[in-house]
Amino acid sequence: MKFTLSKQVKDAINNNKPVLALESTIISSGMPFPQNIQFQNKAEKTCLDLGVVPATIAIIKGEIHIGLGEKELMLIATDKSVKKISKREIGICLEKKYSGATTVSSTSHIAFNAGIKVFSTGGIGGVHRGYDKSLDMSQDIISLSETPIVVVCSGVKSFLDVDKTAEALETFGVTTIGYKTDCFPLFYTSNSDIKLQHCYKSAKKVAGLFKLNKEAGLSSSILVLNPVPKKHEIPYQEIDSIISSSIVEMKNIGITGKDTTPHLLKTIAQKTENKSLETNIRLALNNISLGAKIAQKI
Repeated sequence: MKFTLSKQVKDAINNNKPVLALESTIISSGMPFPQNIQFQNKAEKTCLDLGVVPATIAIIKGEIHIGLGEKELMLIATDKSVKKISKREIGICLEKKYSGATTVSSTSHIAFNAGIKVFSTGGIGGVHRGYDKSLDMSQDIISLSETPIVVVCSGVKSFLDVDKTAEALETFGVTTIGYKTDCFPLFYTSNSDIKLQHCYKSAKKVAGLFKLNKEAGLSSSILVLNPVPKKHEIPYQEIDSIISSSIVEMKNIGITGKDTTPHLLKTIAQKTENKSLETNIRLALNNISLGAKIAQKI
């Protein structure tokens, strides 16, 4: 795989220094401008303050970039022609010379091929509500099952079918652990009724598990579920009614597939007067902090 490394990322990889992969879809469609730029600046500062090099991944005019400069970042943050690129579309994006923001599946694939061992995101994609009729399940699940890196998140987006997603992660052999929690977090909400079998309480222990999985020849990611800090969470009863009404409205106007997540994030933010956006920012930064600490120990 060919890619362009920023000088900072290249130096870190060549000298075996800790690097943390970051996705770019959260910049292009997860948050509005200028909050997305402000978030990215905080994300990179969080990494650097912990002695870890941030490696934001995106495709710029048909070239994979690992580590973005100001010009590339501004393009991803403001250009409406930027595509949302999952793993299956990487080659198409390169061939057509598109600029694309990478999802969890494409970011983890590129990070692994670049030798980056840890990736932090807000929440992964999963099984959509109404799966029995639509068979709509995110590529993230499949990618996690075949990419041996550590992925830190706050569960799946709350507008997905969390129970079925948890079952899918088990079925596809994804090592799934809670970080200081024994239940599956619900993105905006820190806990749920879905119990986790394994809880880890330190970055060092997670790093140790990664090394053991590698020695055992396992090919799946380690999915680290890190709940949103309680002071920033939105109570489940409050957010669930908003999500349910937003899904009904979305179906009525015919939005499907990869467009559902950006649409719902925007709609939910409007209905919560940006409270959900603030929660999204807080949980993502919390995951970046944990991811950086794990990267230090691997």
